[in-house]
Amino acid sequence: MNTELTLTDEQIRRFREDGYIALDRITGDAEVERLRGILDRLFAASAGRERGRHFDLAGADEEGSRPVLPQILNPVEFAPELAESEFRVAALAIARQLLGPEAEPWFEHAILKPAGYGAPTPWHQDEAHRNDGGVDYEQLSIWMPLQEATLENGCMQFIPGSHLEPVLDHRSPGDDRRVMALECVGEFDRARSVLCPLPAGGATVHHSRTLHHAGANTSKMPRRAYILAFRGKVTPNPDFQGYRWNTEKTTAAQARLRAWENRGGVAGRAARRVRAFIVRVMQKASRLARG
Repeated sequence: MNTELTLTDEQIRRFREDGYIALDRITGDAEVERLRGILDRLFAASAGRERGRHFDLAGADEEGSRPVLPQILNPVEFAPELAESEFRVAALAIARQLLGPEAEPWFEHAILKPAGYGAPTPWHQDEAHRNDGGVDYEQLSIWMPLQEATLENGCMQFIPGSHLEPVLDHRSPGDDRRVMALECVGEFDRARSVLCPLPAGGATVHHSRTLHHAGANTSKMPRRAYILAFRGKVTPNPDFQGYRWNTEKTTAAQARLRAWENRGGVAGRAARRVRAFIVRVMQKASRLARG
């Protein structure tokens, strides 16, 4: 498949006006199958759990409990082969057309909605998760389902034009600070939401301020999504110091991350940082080699 994906003028206009677009195809069937196999393996192994990277996005994430919305943050750290994909190349090309030539990969995550009981993803704006104070940048996410995405299994839904408004108030779902997800509690009209069903290997592209949501999975098959996030040019903003609802959280994943970072004391932390730096350098070199 041609990975030099060029958006049309109409698609760019729709993204600017609505805050999202839907693409019927961003990668081929063979790659969808390959990525699905890799991510299924990672979820089965709870990859990254001890580092706080694997957690239940919609639950309290207690040991022994059944996760209702498992997520893996930066799965490429646990499966480096994910760094090589048509999806990644096409997604970066799209991000640079929408955010400018400075756009760079920012983070990624994979979400699994188990068959029959996978929980809904609350209405939220991605920017509400930011806790990196002192800077400003635009961000977008490219969400690709690894099987057909339907209303029944939890396809994406968006509020058109909501990215043109400020970040609304958010909180932990049900005001339970043990839950990693956020839910928007500000005023917006849910009746304006637009469903975006997609075939496997299609994608939605949405701005970080676009209100979005995905329903529960009531189907008989798991619903998997692989999401790549990109940010544009970074500018100083000393007035922004993050959002209070993030500092209020007390999640089990945060506790696991702190325990992992403190393992082995100063030497252990330094060694892990060196390994993480080497992985990032190798990934960047691979992207540059592909142009």
